[in-house]
Amino acid sequence: MTLHRLRTALLSTLCATALLPALSGCEPPPPAGGFAPRHEEPAEADRDSADFLQRWKLLERVTDDLNAYIDVPDRITVVARSCAGEGSGYDPVNQRIELCYDDLTEDRKRFEEADHRPADEPLSEVVRETLHHEAGHALIDALDLPVRDGGRAEEDAADRFAQLMLLRDPEGDRALLTAARAYDLAAAADPAPAPDDEHAPDLARAESHRCAAYGHDPARHPDLATPARANCPRTWTTTHDTWVRDLTPLLRR
Repeated sequence: MTLHRLRTALLSTLCATALLPALSGCEPPPPAGGFAPRHEEPAEADRDSADFLQRWKLLERVTDDLNAYIDVPDRITVVARSCAGEGSGYDPVNQRIELCYDDLTEDRKRFEEADHRPADEPLSEVVRETLHHEAGHALIDALDLPVRDGGRAEEDAADRFAQLMLLRDPEGDRALLTAARAYDLAAAADPAPAPDDEHAPDLARAESHRCAAYGHDPARHPDLATPARANCPRTWTTTHDTWVRDLTPLLRR
């Protein structure tokens, strides 16, 4: 063992036994793995969105939920930042989820134009869905799942992971349905998606979320019952069982 490692181990032991409570060296080291939130200083135009994330502690809530459910050995940083239009996403090289302040500004505007005022509540639910979607990409990468090479299959799988995580919450169906509404609004604002977009069309993503919410608990959502959704309970079971099987190596016991 090197001198540095020996000193670190000794400090950890003393701190754990409260023998050196006053030393700055006793501050607990950050965990080696798992999802870790970080807020970057925003551009001036993004300050309201950055303040909103801080007030609602959305990065912290989502990373806490993820870490309570799965034990990821590597550190995956979840950072909120100004992106200048780049768009939120997952960077596999740096194992980093990026949530863009400017995306929140756009979503808020759409909700407010649709008479959702104030828009804090629906915006918070969209952020949760977005972060879980990007966490799905991170887990596909970490587990080297067959859909990890990108494209529509990976995007669909990431959407299904967001469904899994949100529906673990007794009230998570509300977030999922709010995200579906956000996709409806996005489709109305831009009905012709970019030809190189690997995501499903916004209306298809909205319907997938509604199908999951209904399939998870049909009795809770009789208003969503349509002939086209008759197979949604089976679809939801497949979504749940497939992701739980894939996550088995990381699930906390």
